Amino acid sequence: MADPSSSKMPFVAQQEREDGFTHVLLITTGSVASVKAPLIVKQLLQYGRVKVEVVATKPSLAFYTADDIRKARSRVWTDADEWRADYTIGDPILHIELRRWADIVLVAPCSANTLSKIAHGSCDNLVTSLLRALAPTTPTYIFPAMNTLMYEHPLTAEHVRVVRDVVKYNVVGPIGKGLACGDVGMGAMTEWLEIVKIVVDRFGLVLKQPEA
Repeated sequence: MADPSSSKMPFVAQQEREDGFTHVLLITTGSVASVKAPLIVKQLLQYGRVKVEVVATKPSLAFYTADDIRKARSRVWTDADEWRADYTIGDPILHIELRRWADIVLVAPCSANTLSKIAHGSCDNLVTSLLRALAPTTPTYIFPAMNTLMYEHPLTAEHVRVVRDVVKYNVVGPIGKGLACGDVGMGAMTEWLEIVKIVVDRFGLVLKQPEA
């Protein structure tokens, strides 16, 4: 398994994909709900023949660390891994290789900022470049997560409409509950076990058998 801290071992989809496996790409953005990322990764890897990679925006790493994901037996990729000092023309391009690798993409959580960027087609970081490069056939799920008033802002409804009806991503949630900021209302990310269940049901995943 390539180490993202090593420029000598870039991520290459053809080398990283394994026949018969489900390749899950989890994207985290700047919402407190990013704290659930290690739980999502760990739970997905309880199923057989599953591989998970995580792509994180810088703000999302305020809520978990790359070590948290490594402990769950996966990796985190960030903007710093995209264009390295030793990059030359012809080298693998990370956002292209990751989209070639993925069988399914989960943006969990999707902050108001990233939702706006997707709706407007921005490509200003690894996450948005990867999403812009995705094939339309790659199932992609967006799990919004933001403060209630941010979610109720009229622009949010328009961004959701574009992402759902124009870009054709699956938008799931948000849900109503007590938020990290202390407010109570709509805006929380779909429960993390429900996110895992979407992948399990879509690909018919089966839990690993406990070792004897």
